[in-house]
Amino acid sequence: MNIEDVVQEEIRVIKRGIAELIEEQELKEKLRESIQKDKPLKIKVGFDPTAPDIHLGHVVLLNKLRQFQDLGHTVYFIIGDFTAMIGDPSGRDEVRKPLSEKQVKENAETYRNQVFKILDPEKTVVLYNSEWCGKLSAREMINLSSKMTVARMLERDDFDKRFKGNIPIYIHEFLYPLLQAYDSVHIGADVEIGGTDQKFNLLVGRNLQKDFGQKLQVVITVPLLEGLDGVRKMSKSLGNCIGITEPPEEIYGKIMSISDELMWRYYELLSEKDMREIEDIKKNLHPKEAKSILALEMVKRFYSAKEAERAKRYFDTMFVHREIPQEIETVEIKSEEDVWICRLLKNIGLCSSTSEARRLIGSGAVKIDGKQVLDIDRHLSPGVEFTIKVGKKRIKRVRINDSGGGYR
Repeated sequence: MNIEDVVQEEIRVIKRGIAELIEEQELKEKLRESIQKDKPLKIKVGFDPTAPDIHLGHVVLLNKLRQFQDLGHTVYFIIGDFTAMIGDPSGRDEVRKPLSEKQVKENAETYRNQVFKILDPEKTVVLYNSEWCGKLSAREMINLSSKMTVARMLERDDFDKRFKGNIPIYIHEFLYPLLQAYDSVHIGADVEIGGTDQKFNLLVGRNLQKDFGQKLQVVITVPLLEGLDGVRKMSKSLGNCIGITEPPEEIYGKIMSISDELMWRYYELLSEKDMREIEDIKKNLHPKEAKSILALEMVKRFYSAKEAERAKRYFDTMFVHREIPQEIETVEIKSEEDVWICRLLKNIGLCSSTSEARRLIGSGAVKIDGKQVLDIDRHLSPGVEFTIKVGKKRIKRVRINDSGGGYR
């Protein structure tokens, strides 16, 4: 293939599933130069560690980064540990509560551990923007602020709505897009990728690079993936997400629960299958079978083919044959005293806190050996074994031994 054919093929791959490309001709020129000089492009993405886990909504963006890596380019994965302490105002109708330094560090470490389930570590440079943003002097920050007018800031939909609605906008919120843009200047980004809600911030990066005499980065936006409800964007805070570190049977079961229409959007944005193969699946298979193929692919990517098949068997046993699966996890607890049901649920991973356990019991979502638990003060005695189920998908076998240690 000659250079032009290679560039066209790379553009075809890059454009799959994106929302917008600014500007395509600039990207072609960058790709052409990259091939001629045998120099990979710098593909920038910024993640503020505002939540500890990566979900499939993030994977849409990470997939696009991996495609660039497979084409030979280098991803600069910038963890916004400095900007997270300001809080991204994108899509907010009120000021975002800044995270503490401790929260940021904990979440950032989790991001590092999870992101390489998708990205190639050999072609990824992980940076923290506190390394340069944290060293800006007051004079440099004032100079940076002089690059943007208030009128330009108010062109953002979220700021505009708040301004017209007499909802406070704080000065520090104006700094966020400037600092995110400064990340692009610092590394000399060739391409920056973000969700459609980040378009304003990404374009500020182009403008700032111009002010600093750099070549402008190409901006690529990707769609925001709808969550399990099929309406709102996937978000942990909305409870409609599928985390990539959730148990295999959870990932499989949640994908099987989405609507047929949403499934095809997940295929386009998440699957590594070629679009022609997806069209064949759409044309020739029943939606339930197609959904199972997608669910298997997702579990296999984040775990293994063996775990994917196990998750499928678990789902079929639970929801197709309506039986208790034999392969459910058994948890052994050591305690010489009775165990409080709410603390048990939390400590064996069936809920995140004792308060959530209270809520689940109150709503009738908890069953022991098939019988509904309604007493939030129930205690379970040592020397017993039982199956405990939360909702439709979470189930474990528990054995409480009365020897050794204690259980807290």
